[in-house]
Amino acid sequence: MSKKRVLILCTGNSARSQMAEGILRRIAGERFEVLSAGTKPVGLNPNAVTAMKEIGIDISGHRSKSVDEFAGQQFDYVITVCDNAKESCPIFPGAGQRLHQSFEDPAAAPADIQFANFEKVRDQIAAWLEQFLRNGS
Repeated sequence: MSKKRVLILCTGNSARSQMAEGILRRIAGERFEVLSAGTKPVGLNPNAVTAMKEIGIDISGHRSKSVDEFAGQQFDYVITVCDNAKESCPIFPGAGQRLHQSFEDPAAAPADIQFANFEKVRDQIAAWLEQFLRNGS
């Protein structure tokens, strides 16, 4: 049985989509080939790396990728994790399902609570992905 292909998109491909990629690979990597990208990639956020390391997932080797790198490819799921990416997401011909769940940008929080925001958003993403899997994906 071949793995279903999933592309997770946000604007910068620096935090939310990167964390979602790492989490989905950990909890269902045997079922899914998971990739992430951004509509305007800006580089991997070090706080995302640290927040993921706390739960035993190493994303330090990830890199920010442009959604353009995946043009013409087919995906079973295209998941947007921020409103901006949903609005500017290109069409993927043959994409099985397009899903959207907006999560706040953890990097937008004030410096004194920013890392706590990364942890909160990481946990929200994990809970949403668990629900995605329970719903028969």
